[in-house]
Amino acid sequence: MDSFEDAFKALIGNEGGYSFNPADPGGETMWGVTARVARSEGYNGAMKDLPLETAHQIAKRRYWDPLHLDELDPRVAFQIFDANYNGGLVVLWMQKASGAKEDGKFGPDTLDAVKNADPMKFVMRFAAYRLRYLRNLHSWPSFSRGWTERMAANLLLGAA
Repeated sequence: MDSFEDAFKALIGNEGGYSFNPADPGGETMWGVTARVARSEGYNGAMKDLPLETAHQIAKRRYWDPLHLDELDPRVAFQIFDANYNGGLVVLWMQKASGAKEDGKFGPDTLDAVKNADPMKFVMRFAAYRLRYLRNLHSWPSFSRGWTERMAANLLLGAA
């Protein structure tokens, strides 16, 4: 995995296509993009018809670029990107996994700490914090199998 394009392909492999599961707090989604996010990004069509290219643009603008993921080891960047797209306390996990000050605010100190962290240790720590978070969500019983598979697939990518 060397770029946003590679990371996006792997991400879409995790997300799949259209979903409208009543147990999902994200509601109706296509390519993992919620209707709320799609509308805020100017998409007004049916969610089932959301083009993959639109999801691609949203992913880059909202979930990749703000965290400067092009500056990081691709294995690290993918883990952060996937979590940021899927939801959670991503900046806090970045800080905890890299040894940065844990304040939940993204800035140059957090970015530098992540850049200087051992990539494999970072991936393992980040995944552990993310998995603990997922385990504590009220929707864990409904989505645990999918989230566990997603985390396993991500760890395999991180070890590549």
